[in-house]
Amino acid sequence: MRPTGRLHLGHLVGALQNWVALEREYDCYYFVADWHALTSHYASTGDIVSDALDNVADWIAAGVDPEQSTLFVQSMVPEHAELYLLLQMVTPISWLERVPTYKEQMEQLAEKDLSNLGFLGYPLLQTADVIIYDAHCVPVGEDQVPHLELSREVVRRFHNFFGDVFVEPQALLTPTPRLPGLDNRKMSKSYGNTIDLADTAEDVVKKVRQMYTDPKRVRADIPGTVEGNPVFVYHDAFNPDRAEVDDLKARYRAGTVGDVEVKLKLAAAVNAMLDPLRERRAQALARPGYLRDVLVEGSRKAQRVAQETMARVRAAVKLDY
Repeated sequence: MRPTGRLHLGHLVGALQNWVALEREYDCYYFVADWHALTSHYASTGDIVSDALDNVADWIAAGVDPEQSTLFVQSMVPEHAELYLLLQMVTPISWLERVPTYKEQMEQLAEKDLSNLGFLGYPLLQTADVIIYDAHCVPVGEDQVPHLELSREVVRRFHNFFGDVFVEPQALLTPTPRLPGLDNRKMSKSYGNTIDLADTAEDVVKKVRQMYTDPKRVRADIPGTVEGNPVFVYHDAFNPDRAEVDDLKARYRAGTVGDVEVKLKLAAAVNAMLDPLRERRAQALARPGYLRDVLVEGSRKAQRVAQETMARVRAAVKLDY
Protein backbone atom coordinates (compact mmCIF):
# COMPACT_ATOMS: atom_id res chain seq x y z
CA MET A 1 0.00 0.00 0.00
CA ARG A 2 1.14 3.52 -0.78
CA PRO A 3 1.45 5.68 2.37
CA THR A 4 -0.52 8.67 1.11
CA GLY A 5 -2.93 9.25 3.98
CA ARG A 6 -5.16 7.42 6.42
CA LEU A 7 -6.74 4.11 5.53
CA HIS A 8 -10.52 3.82 5.32
CA LEU A 9 -13.27 1.22 5.09
CA GLY A 10 -12.58 0.74 1.39
CA HIS A 11 -9.06 -0.45 2.22
CA LEU A 12 -10.48 -2.81 4.84
CA VAL A 13 -12.95 -4.61 2.58
CA GLY A 14 -10.88 -4.27 -0.59
CA ALA A 15 -7.53 -5.47 0.75
CA LEU A 16 -6.88 -5.90 4.46
CA GLN A 17 -9.52 -8.54 5.16
CA ASN A 18 -8.11 -10.50 2.24
CA TRP A 19 -4.54 -10.07 3.51
CA VAL A 20 -5.56 -11.60 6.82
CA ALA A 21 -7.24 -14.56 5.08
CA LEU A 22 -4.20 -15.19 2.85
CA GLU A 23 -1.92 -15.55 5.88
CA ARG A 24 -3.54 -18.91 6.60
CA GLU A 25 -2.41 -20.38 3.26
CA TYR A 26 0.63 -18.47 2.03
CA ASP A 27 3.98 -17.05 3.05
CA CYS A 28 2.94 -13.40 2.69
CA TYR A 29 4.97 -10.23 2.08
CA TYR A 30 3.15 -6.95 2.73
CA PHE A 31 5.05 -3.70 2.29
CA VAL A 32 4.85 0.05 2.58
CA ALA A 33 5.22 1.22 -1.02
CA ASP A 34 6.91 4.53 -0.24
CA TRP A 35 8.76 4.77 -3.56
CA HIS A 36 5.43 4.24 -5.32
CA ALA A 37 4.03 7.11 -3.26
CA LEU A 38 6.74 9.35 -4.70
CA THR A 39 5.57 8.73 -8.27
CA SER A 40 2.63 11.10 -7.69
CA HIS A 41 3.44 12.75 -4.33
CA TYR A 42 7.03 13.81 -5.07
CA ALA A 43 6.20 17.45 -4.31
CA SER A 44 4.97 16.75 -0.77
CA THR A 45 6.93 14.03 0.98
CA GLY A 46 6.77 15.30 4.56
CA ASP A 47 3.99 12.94 5.70
CA ILE A 48 5.13 9.72 4.04
CA VAL A 49 6.90 8.25 7.09
CA SER A 50 4.16 9.17 9.55
CA ASP A 51 1.52 7.89 7.13
CA ALA A 52 3.49 4.66 6.76
CA LEU A 53 3.52 4.03 10.51
CA ASP A 54 -0.15 4.97 10.79
CA ASN A 55 -1.05 2.59 7.95
CA VAL A 56 0.87 -0.31 9.49
CA ALA A 57 -0.95 0.29 12.78
CA ASP A 58 -4.17 -0.21 10.80
CA TRP A 59 -2.81 -3.36 9.14
CA ILE A 60 -2.13 -4.88 12.54
CA ALA A 61 -5.45 -3.60 13.88
CA ALA A 62 -7.22 -5.35 11.00
CA GLY A 63 -5.58 -8.63 12.00
CA VAL A 64 -2.41 -8.83 9.90
CA ASP A 65 0.11 -10.72 12.06
CA PRO A 66 3.74 -9.49 11.87
CA GLU A 67 4.81 -12.79 13.43
CA GLN A 68 3.28 -14.69 10.53
CA SER A 69 3.78 -12.36 7.54
CA THR A 70 6.72 -10.20 6.51
CA LEU A 71 5.89 -6.49 6.90
CA PHE A 72 8.53 -4.17 5.46
CA VAL A 73 9.31 -0.85 3.80
CA GLN A 74 10.11 -0.77 0.09
CA SER A 75 12.87 1.85 0.37
CA MET A 76 14.58 -0.13 3.14
CA VAL A 77 15.26 -2.90 0.59
CA PRO A 78 17.29 -1.06 -2.08
CA GLU A 79 17.57 -4.22 -4.16
CA HIS A 80 14.09 -3.34 -5.47
CA ALA A 81 15.62 -0.30 -7.16
CA GLU A 82 18.55 -2.26 -8.59
CA LEU A 83 16.24 -4.84 -10.16
CA TYR A 84 13.94 -2.07 -11.41
CA LEU A 85 16.93 -0.49 -13.17
CA LEU A 86 17.97 -3.76 -14.82
CA LEU A 87 14.41 -4.45 -15.99
CA GLN A 88 14.35 -0.99 -17.61
CA MET A 89 17.15 -2.09 -19.93
CA VAL A 90 14.97 -4.70 -21.65
CA THR A 91 11.48 -3.20 -21.39
CA PRO A 92 10.13 -1.24 -24.40
CA ILE A 93 8.64 2.13 -23.48
CA SER A 94 5.56 1.29 -25.56
CA TRP A 95 4.75 -1.54 -23.14
CA LEU A 96 4.47 0.95 -20.31
CA GLU A 97 2.48 3.49 -22.30
CA ARG A 98 -0.20 0.93 -23.12
CA VAL A 99 -0.97 0.05 -19.48
CA PRO A 100 -4.67 1.00 -19.11
CA THR A 101 -4.32 2.72 -15.74
CA TYR A 102 -1.49 4.97 -16.99
CA LYS A 103 -3.69 7.21 -19.14
CA GLU A 104 -6.63 6.87 -16.75
CA GLN A 105 -4.64 8.20 -13.82
CA MET A 106 -3.09 10.93 -15.95
CA GLU A 107 -6.65 12.14 -16.59
CA GLN A 108 -7.96 11.60 -13.05
CA LEU A 109 -4.98 13.37 -11.47
CA ALA A 110 -4.86 16.20 -13.99
CA GLU A 111 -4.10 18.70 -11.22
CA LYS A 112 -0.69 17.06 -10.76
CA ASP A 113 2.22 17.02 -13.20
CA LEU A 114 2.73 13.31 -13.79
CA SER A 115 4.95 13.67 -16.85
CA ASN A 116 7.83 12.02 -15.01
CA LEU A 117 9.71 8.82 -15.64
CA GLY A 118 8.81 7.44 -12.23
CA PHE A 119 5.07 7.59 -12.94
CA LEU A 120 5.49 6.01 -16.38
CA GLY A 121 7.61 3.24 -14.91
CA TYR A 122 5.60 2.39 -11.81
CA PRO A 123 4.22 -0.90 -13.27
CA LEU A 124 7.83 -1.95 -13.89
CA LEU A 125 8.76 -1.13 -10.30
CA GLN A 126 5.75 -3.23 -9.29
CA THR A 127 7.22 -6.06 -11.35
CA ALA A 128 10.49 -5.80 -9.44
CA ASP A 129 8.55 -5.73 -6.16
CA VAL A 130 6.93 -9.05 -7.03
CA ILE A 131 9.59 -11.12 -8.78
CA ILE A 132 12.42 -10.27 -6.38
CA TYR A 133 10.67 -12.54 -3.83
CA ASP A 134 9.95 -15.38 -6.30
CA ALA A 135 6.27 -14.69 -5.71
CA HIS A 136 4.14 -17.43 -7.24
CA CYS A 137 0.85 -15.61 -6.61
CA VAL A 138 -0.16 -11.96 -6.44
CA PRO A 139 -3.56 -11.06 -5.00
CA VAL A 140 -5.16 -8.66 -7.46
CA GLY A 141 -8.56 -7.44 -8.52
CA GLU A 142 -9.64 -7.45 -12.14
CA ASP A 143 -8.38 -3.87 -12.65
CA GLN A 144 -4.82 -4.92 -11.75
CA VAL A 145 -4.63 -7.94 -14.09
CA PRO A 146 -3.06 -5.87 -16.94
CA HIS A 147 -0.25 -4.84 -14.57
CA LEU A 148 0.49 -8.44 -13.72
CA GLU A 149 0.34 -9.48 -17.36
CA LEU A 150 2.97 -6.80 -18.07
CA SER A 151 5.08 -8.32 -15.30
CA ARG A 152 4.80 -11.74 -16.90
CA GLU A 153 5.79 -10.33 -20.31
CA VAL A 154 8.79 -8.56 -18.79
CA VAL A 155 9.90 -11.78 -17.07
CA ARG A 156 9.68 -13.68 -20.36
CA ARG A 157 11.63 -10.99 -22.21
CA PHE A 158 14.33 -10.95 -19.50
CA HIS A 159 14.59 -14.73 -19.73
CA ASN A 160 14.99 -14.52 -23.52
CA PHE A 161 18.12 -12.42 -23.03
CA PHE A 162 19.64 -13.88 -19.87
CA GLY A 163 18.10 -17.28 -19.17
CA ASP A 164 15.57 -18.31 -16.55
CA VAL A 165 15.98 -16.47 -13.25
CA PHE A 166 12.51 -15.57 -11.96
CA VAL A 167 9.24 -17.26 -11.13
CA GLU A 168 6.54 -16.08 -13.52
CA PRO A 169 3.86 -14.73 -11.16
CA GLN A 170 0.24 -15.79 -11.45
CA ALA A 171 -2.81 -13.72 -10.61
CA LEU A 172 -4.66 -14.72 -7.48
CA LEU A 173 -7.97 -13.09 -8.32
CA THR A 174 -9.70 -11.75 -5.24
CA PRO A 175 -13.09 -10.15 -4.72
CA THR A 176 -12.71 -6.40 -4.40
CA PRO A 177 -15.98 -4.97 -3.03
CA ARG A 178 -16.56 -1.45 -4.24
CA LEU A 179 -17.85 0.85 -1.53
CA PRO A 180 -19.21 4.20 -2.64
CA GLY A 181 -18.09 7.30 -0.81
CA LEU A 182 -20.40 8.84 1.76
CA ASP A 183 -21.58 11.28 -0.93
CA ASN A 184 -22.12 8.48 -3.50
CA ARG A 185 -19.07 9.53 -5.49
CA LYS A 186 -15.98 7.33 -5.76
CA MET A 187 -14.52 6.83 -2.30
CA SER A 188 -11.43 9.04 -2.08
CA LYS A 189 -9.47 10.81 0.62
CA SER A 190 -9.31 13.86 -1.64
CA TYR A 191 -13.14 14.05 -1.64
CA GLY A 192 -13.34 13.80 2.14
CA ASN A 193 -16.04 11.16 1.77
CA THR A 194 -14.52 8.26 3.73
CA ILE A 195 -14.91 6.62 7.10
CA ASP A 196 -11.36 6.11 8.30
CA LEU A 197 -10.30 3.06 10.28
CA ALA A 198 -8.94 5.42 12.95
CA ASP A 199 -12.16 7.42 13.30
CA THR A 200 -13.71 7.59 16.75
CA ALA A 201 -17.20 6.26 17.40
CA GLU A 202 -18.45 9.85 17.46
CA ASP A 203 -16.77 10.55 14.10
CA VAL A 204 -18.53 7.55 12.59
CA VAL A 205 -21.96 8.63 13.83
CA LYS A 206 -21.41 12.15 12.51
CA LYS A 207 -20.28 10.94 9.09
CA VAL A 208 -23.03 8.34 8.71
CA ARG A 209 -25.71 10.91 9.58
CA GLN A 210 -24.45 12.98 6.62
CA MET A 211 -24.53 10.09 4.14
CA TYR A 212 -26.22 10.43 0.76
CA THR A 213 -29.53 8.55 0.49
CA ASP A 214 -32.43 8.51 -1.97
CA PRO A 215 -32.71 12.19 -3.05
CA LYS A 216 -36.37 11.74 -4.05
CA ARG A 217 -37.33 10.79 -0.50
CA VAL A 218 -38.05 14.13 1.16
CA ARG A 219 -40.19 12.59 3.95
CA ALA A 220 -40.06 9.35 5.89
CA ASP A 221 -43.49 8.25 4.64
CA ILE A 222 -42.39 8.30 0.99
CA PRO A 223 -41.24 4.87 -0.34
CA GLY A 224 -37.52 4.89 -1.02
CA THR A 225 -35.05 3.08 -3.24
CA VAL A 226 -32.74 0.55 -1.61
CA GLU A 227 -30.74 -0.58 -4.67
CA GLY A 228 -27.59 1.51 -5.08
CA ASN A 229 -28.37 3.50 -1.94
CA PRO A 230 -25.02 3.96 -0.14
CA VAL A 231 -26.58 3.53 3.30
CA PHE A 232 -27.82 0.06 2.38
CA VAL A 233 -24.61 -0.82 0.52
CA TYR A 234 -22.84 -0.20 3.83
CA HIS A 235 -25.48 -2.15 5.77
CA ASP A 236 -24.88 -5.13 3.47
CA ALA A 237 -21.12 -4.82 3.98
CA PHE A 238 -20.93 -4.20 7.72
CA ASN A 239 -24.17 -5.14 9.48
CA PRO A 240 -24.09 -8.85 10.40
CA ASP A 241 -27.70 -8.77 11.62
CA ARG A 242 -29.33 -9.86 8.37
CA ALA A 243 -32.83 -9.87 9.89
CA GLU A 244 -32.42 -6.22 10.88
CA VAL A 245 -31.11 -5.29 7.42
CA ASP A 246 -33.96 -7.07 5.65
CA ASP A 247 -36.48 -5.37 7.95
CA LEU A 248 -34.99 -1.94 7.30
CA LYS A 249 -35.03 -2.53 3.55
CA ALA A 250 -38.68 -3.61 3.58
CA ARG A 251 -39.75 -0.66 5.70
CA TYR A 252 -37.68 1.76 3.61
CA ARG A 253 -39.34 0.55 0.41
CA ALA A 254 -42.73 0.89 2.09
CA GLY A 255 -42.06 4.36 3.47
CA THR A 256 -42.42 3.31 7.13
CA VAL A 257 -38.95 4.09 8.42
CA GLY A 258 -36.99 7.33 8.45
CA ASP A 259 -33.44 7.90 7.26
CA VAL A 260 -32.33 8.76 10.80
CA GLU A 261 -33.18 5.31 12.17
CA VAL A 262 -31.56 3.56 9.20
CA LYS A 263 -28.40 5.63 9.57
CA LEU A 264 -28.11 5.29 13.35
CA LYS A 265 -28.40 1.51 13.08
CA LEU A 266 -25.72 1.56 10.39
CA ALA A 267 -23.43 3.67 12.58
CA ALA A 268 -23.94 1.21 15.44
CA ALA A 269 -23.02 -1.72 13.17
CA VAL A 270 -19.92 0.03 11.80
CA ASN A 271 -18.76 0.96 15.29
CA ALA A 272 -19.29 -2.59 16.55
CA MET A 273 -17.11 -3.83 13.68
CA LEU A 274 -14.43 -1.16 14.26
CA ASP A 275 -14.24 -1.49 18.06
CA PRO A 276 -11.83 -4.47 18.05
CA LEU A 277 -9.69 -2.68 15.45
CA ARG A 278 -9.57 0.43 17.61
CA GLU A 279 -8.42 -1.65 20.57
CA ARG A 280 -5.65 -3.41 18.61
CA ARG A 281 -4.57 -0.13 17.02
CA ALA A 282 -4.33 1.54 20.44
CA GLN A 283 -2.27 -1.37 21.75
CA ALA A 284 0.16 -1.12 18.83
CA LEU A 285 0.54 2.65 19.19
CA ALA A 286 1.00 2.38 22.96
CA ARG A 287 4.23 0.42 22.57
CA PRO A 288 7.06 2.91 21.91
CA GLY A 289 9.02 1.99 18.81
CA TYR A 290 6.98 -1.17 18.18
CA LEU A 291 5.85 -0.31 14.65
CA ARG A 292 9.33 0.81 13.60
CA ASP A 293 10.80 -2.37 15.08
CA VAL A 294 8.32 -4.50 13.13
CA LEU A 295 9.22 -2.74 9.88
CA VAL A 296 12.98 -2.79 10.50
CA GLU A 297 12.98 -6.50 11.31
CA GLY A 298 10.64 -7.28 8.41
CA SER A 299 12.82 -5.24 6.04
CA ARG A 300 15.91 -7.16 7.15
CA LYS A 301 14.17 -10.45 6.44
CA ALA A 302 12.91 -9.21 3.07
CA GLN A 303 16.35 -7.92 2.16
CA ARG A 304 17.97 -11.28 2.81
CA VAL A 305 15.62 -12.86 0.27
CA ALA A 306 16.09 -9.97 -2.18
CA GLN A 307 19.88 -10.24 -1.94
CA GLU A 308 19.77 -13.92 -2.84
CA THR A 309 17.65 -13.10 -5.88
CA MET A 310 19.94 -10.29 -6.98
CA ALA A 311 22.98 -12.58 -6.77
CA ARG A 312 21.27 -14.83 -9.33
CA VAL A 313 20.29 -11.82 -11.45
CA ARG A 314 23.82 -10.38 -11.54
CA ALA A 315 25.22 -13.76 -12.49
CA ALA A 316 22.67 -14.08 -15.30
CA VAL A 317 23.44 -10.59 -16.63
CA LYS A 318 27.18 -11.32 -16.30
CA LEU A 319 27.71 -8.49 -13.80
CA ASP A 320 28.96 -10.67 -10.94
CA TYR A 321 32.39 -9.12 -10.32
